[in-house]
Amino acid sequence: MRGLYALLVVLGMGVIAAPAEAAKPKFSKSSFGELGNGTAVDKYTLTNSRGMSVAIITYGGIVQSVKVPDRRGHLKNVALGFKDLAGYTSPAYIKSNPYFGAIIGRYGNRIAKGTFSIDGKTYKIDINNDPNTLHGGFNGFNVQTWAATPSKTSKAVALSLHRVSAAGEGGTTPGTTGYPGNLDVTVVYTLTNDDKLRIDYKATTDAPTVVNLTNHSYWNLAGEGSGTIYGHQLQLNASRYTPVDSTLIPTGAEPKVAGTPMDFRKFHAIGDRIRGNFQQLVFGRGYDHNWVLDRGGKSGLVVAARLKDPGSGRELTMSTTEPGIQFYSGNFLDGTLYGTSGHQYRQGDGLALETQHFPDSPNHANFPSTVLRPGQTYNSSTVLAFSVNRRGK
Repeated sequence: MRGLYALLVVLGMGVIAAPAEAAKPKFSKSSFGELGNGTAVDKYTLTNSRGMSVAIITYGGIVQSVKVPDRRGHLKNVALGFKDLAGYTSPAYIKSNPYFGAIIGRYGNRIAKGTFSIDGKTYKIDINNDPNTLHGGFNGFNVQTWAATPSKTSKAVALSLHRVSAAGEGGTTPGTTGYPGNLDVTVVYTLTNDDKLRIDYKATTDAPTVVNLTNHSYWNLAGEGSGTIYGHQLQLNASRYTPVDSTLIPTGAEPKVAGTPMDFRKFHAIGDRIRGNFQQLVFGRGYDHNWVLDRGGKSGLVVAARLKDPGSGRELTMSTTEPGIQFYSGNFLDGTLYGTSGHQYRQGDGLALETQHFPDSPNHANFPSTVLRPGQTYNSSTVLAFSVNRRGK
């Protein structure tokens, strides 16, 4: 007899067997604490019909945990983060600011010297990564509280996050203007029954501005707190990358990766070449670069990266509508932070794969434009497909 039953069939007793209700996607809401100003922070946990779950908090739109099975069916959290709000607001976290799991904006990655121009007018934003701006400045989307609306269907469960970034946001220090225009932003996390986490970004503006949104989750497919990701195998769908100067600002060139440690067109263990005497790896203390995706002229979603952990069998395939992807190998994790499981986060204990337009695009005319104008709609999508290789250990 197949299936699960809510009632057992008892022969001769006249009891009719009733099939148990199949698992359905669901969401739950709980408190995740309060910020110092009294603002409440909520946690929404999305769970699909197969048991995979994604927890998201309204502070920063942070992906707090992602639980997926290994080849034996054991669920484990594979996203770096903290068990409570204090972890995300502690002095140690603010000082190192690794952006665990957060929505990044208005401009993901770096802008040289915090300066860019649109239509001949110059704007200055906070320099929070001297001498440049990183991930939007001191007051980026990662420290904002978002309005949340959950929803579900028979095939998926979702959380929509919304906020309006006011004109001038990103200009908190003397002499800065902040970003121009009021930017209306919606980010939707959708967890499907086939173990895919989709992130859709949408934004409109009332004045010309620059926009580059992404998510800054760190992954360790062996499990959060389990050690380094140097044994993970990575493949990037990219034959070119954008090299940087010593402050990690792109030079504007787009050389081929062939013959360099930046070549991930075939699977390579992350740790194999990371400590070589290659200038770009010296500048970044490891990998912290943007790769130019081989889109082949295609619009819509294309595969950007594949990541796999041979030990657990967990695999991740990322597809995106974006032209680039930043691979960051956790080089600045310094052991001062203790994560969800209580383990210390040291260099290389997690990696980020940030789908994006290129760093410092506003200052490079040859890069894809990040300018958004009134009447236009910014749309970007990334899909993270989790799976299991059942062969091996």
